[in-house]
Amino acid sequence: MALENIRNFSIIAHIDHGKSTLADRMLEVTHTIEARKMRDQILDSMELERERGITIKMQPVRMNYHMENGDFSNKDYVLNLIDTPGHIDFSYEVSRALKAVEGSILLVDATQGVQAQTLTTLNMAREDNLKIIPVLSKVDSPLARIEEVKMEVALLLDVNPDSVLEVSGKTGFGVSDLLAEVVKSIPPPVSYKNKEEGVQALIFDFKYDSHRGVIVYVRLFSGSIKKGDNLIFSASREKFIALEVGIFSPEENPKSSLEEGEIGYIVTGIKRPGIASVGDTVTLFKKPSLALPGYMKPKPVVWASVYPEDADDFPNLRLALGRLQLSDSAFSYEEEASGALGKGFRCGFLGMLHLEIITERLKREFGLHLIITTPSITYKVLLRNNKEEIVYSPYFFPEEGQILKIYEPWVSVKIITPETYASVLMPFLFEHESVVHATESFGDNRSVISLEMPLRELMRNFFDDLKSITSGYASISYELGEYKEAEVARLDILVAGEVMPAFCKIVSKRRVEEEARTQVEKLKNIIPRQQFPFKIQGKALSRIIASESVSAYRKDVLIHKGKVVGGGDVSRKKKLLEKQKRGKAKMRENAKVNITQDVFLKMMKK
Repeated sequence: MALENIRNFSIIAHIDHGKSTLADRMLEVTHTIEARKMRDQILDSMELERERGITIKMQPVRMNYHMENGDFSNKDYVLNLIDTPGHIDFSYEVSRALKAVEGSILLVDATQGVQAQTLTTLNMAREDNLKIIPVLSKVDSPLARIEEVKMEVALLLDVNPDSVLEVSGKTGFGVSDLLAEVVKSIPPPVSYKNKEEGVQALIFDFKYDSHRGVIVYVRLFSGSIKKGDNLIFSASREKFIALEVGIFSPEENPKSSLEEGEIGYIVTGIKRPGIASVGDTVTLFKKPSLALPGYMKPKPVVWASVYPEDADDFPNLRLALGRLQLSDSAFSYEEEASGALGKGFRCGFLGMLHLEIITERLKREFGLHLIITTPSITYKVLLRNNKEEIVYSPYFFPEEGQILKIYEPWVSVKIITPETYASVLMPFLFEHESVVHATESFGDNRSVISLEMPLRELMRNFFDDLKSITSGYASISYELGEYKEAEVARLDILVAGEVMPAFCKIVSKRRVEEEARTQVEKLKNIIPRQQFPFKIQGKALSRIIASESVSAYRKDVLIHKGKVVGGGDVSRKKKLLEKQKRGKAKMRENAKVNITQDVFLKMMKK
């Protein structure tokens, strides 16, 4: 296929704006999938994606399209589409997809208008100098505000409102016109043949197959790759033979070769982790070319420890995490041990939804029963001896007396909300330690609130509370910013005088007493009583700030087999009670509370 007949593009949008549904209709119009095999969310192959109605993994697909009208008529075109996720946690997936294409469809829901994540994904596309095609989705809905939203999009892109296309993923209206616009507006791949770059294929994703090893998803920027070629990864310097090459339609479809400008896959046969990496360049072993720029490595935003409920499942958990990392390059983990929970792994995630998806996949795909500790973030702690420590687990936080200063990551946040909720949100934002920089009008009766806040507070049920206050109308996007000095403290929960590592957390100093009381009371209501009394305490700032007592089980030693012991002899009864008292005291000296896994699980839940 000639380069001028290839178009590589993606669809970017806020979550739930209809990307996957529009992709379905494109596949139908281009006859990529037979009608009898068609189903909703055809590109969302993961069970979780279909169940939740969201895209988690990007998915490439190749469509053959015959142009019938206009200047480009009577020609056959190859359209390589990469469907991308919409949630903020999966922005790294979107950024990788955008590096492999020349243009993008910016999809905006006609019933909701421009949302916060729309702005974020648009900025990504602009940074890569991609051609943007503005499109309204769900125009068939009775709630559609077509003219208003067209004006919003036109102002955002500085284009004529008439250039904003209208489509319906549900009915298929406007999809053929959109495909024609893709051919007209998105430039074909640039030829590198005269620059002697040789073979350069950018890895934008990969997956693991237990039989065929790692399968890399590539965009070929120059040269061609065929089955049997001796290839090498530029970064890892690992040599391999291309066992198979092919395209996505949308299932893997073997071809004799991949040519310049195309998007496809290469079966490597490599079954070891850590060899293939996103952003690496595949090139010929005998005539290697320069590596392409690639991607920045993603930095985990949220950390949580994952332990198997049954210690015997530890090897299975290690294997499962390795397999997941092969399909999700933004996920990271390292082994750790806890006295209370045994061996486990400290895992890094891009956000709370990413954490939820990974842990759910571990349970579903690998049948593991897990304990997940309270999520935390990375802090920089300056000690009194002028040493700096990077701390990502509350349990390893230094003692209060050793700390000179603490620094925590902040985020730059944009919230788009109806104007009627803007003033109501201010006390809520203040409660979450936000610094509001600007409030601007956007479109008809909507406001954009620009602010900064600690990442710690963004994790404290911020999304759910924001949706609740604004009746679901607000949308949010955020970007990691710099570290700033923090007023936080480590909160320890002690059971019978022993610190429970799994219950440690870092909280704001102004909320530490409230949080300590809440956690202590919650644990008191969950933990089983023992044969001896013990205390549950909350400790922070080098002092106990909350305490609850749990009474012991008490056996009535005066009753034996349903009869009163000693009859009416008072001295006999006193002797038995004194003996019981001494036994309880001795037991308390060597007291160790047995905390079951069920208690840990209940404490981790909100």
